[in-house]
Amino acid sequence: MERRGPTAAAARERSRPRSGDQYELRHGTASAVIASVGASLREYRDDDRDLVVPYPADAVRPAYRGATLVPWPNRVIGGEYAFGGVVRRLDLSEPERGHALHGLGAWRSWELVEADGEAVSLRLLLEPTLGYPWRLEITTTFALGADGLAQRVRAVNLDDAPAPYGTAPHPYLVAGPGPLESWSLEVPAERVQLVEPDSLTPVGIAGVGEGDGELDFRTARAIGSTSIDHAYTDLRRDERGVASVVITDPQAGTGVRMSWDEQCPWVQVHTADLPSGDRALGHRIGLAVEPMTCAPGAMDERREHVGPITVLAPGDDHTASWTLAPA
Repeated sequence: MERRGPTAAAARERSRPRSGDQYELRHGTASAVIASVGASLREYRDDDRDLVVPYPADAVRPAYRGATLVPWPNRVIGGEYAFGGVVRRLDLSEPERGHALHGLGAWRSWELVEADGEAVSLRLLLEPTLGYPWRLEITTTFALGADGLAQRVRAVNLDDAPAPYGTAPHPYLVAGPGPLESWSLEVPAERVQLVEPDSLTPVGIAGVGEGDGELDFRTARAIGSTSIDHAYTDLRRDERGVASVVITDPQAGTGVRMSWDEQCPWVQVHTADLPSGDRALGHRIGLAVEPMTCAPGAMDERREHVGPITVLAPGDDHTASWTLAPA
């Protein structure tokens, strides 16, 4: 039998970085790189400093670093949810806690729609599965400009039945060269979701000032040893309806601002704690700030205390956006 070498298409795939196709954006002193796997923000730099924790192009993306989360952000508790009176089950992508984490699009390769050097648009056709039996078309656009790096996510329901839907980004922000403990954090939120310590299953909502106030960052203060992996809501917004989380490195005089619109009434903040406490493995390497269109657990209509999820009727669309910028 004649042995044949790889096809040209196969050769191209073998040479493609593990994080997918790379799209570099530039504007002034700022640059960003978007990787097609998960429509992920792989790098964002300005004035020769990282604003997010980067990763190499040929690496398998570390967890969900920089990924676009669709059709739900955060956790479906126990991988089970009820929608329209029907209970469905999802694969457990967070088996150590027993949850379905961060949607279905984070490990898919998104296809290019267009790119021009300062912006790139990527598209994902999300086909029905047993756990999520709806067809969605999702398009995201990253644009780098004078106001920072903006991302917009638009979903269209191509199915003939209503679909539950949510989205969020997952960048790990870097305030400066100092350790995370020294960074100052401001989260303009009045309430926070309470969770079980190990499973992070939601158990209620409380004012941020209740108890010892450990999760109260309404006034900017040092993160210190506080461990955060919580969703905040009741956000203070400016006259445009924009809310912002700001982190700064007081010693270096640098920082990052994440701002988002009213489509995101929640924000998850996570100090990236690892059980090992090993800095070399990424323990507290950056601060995840994730504006979310819905709360953890919101896919399940039986969990009324977490608030509603967006429901897309057939043909309906939904758009949410956020911006990262130096502070």
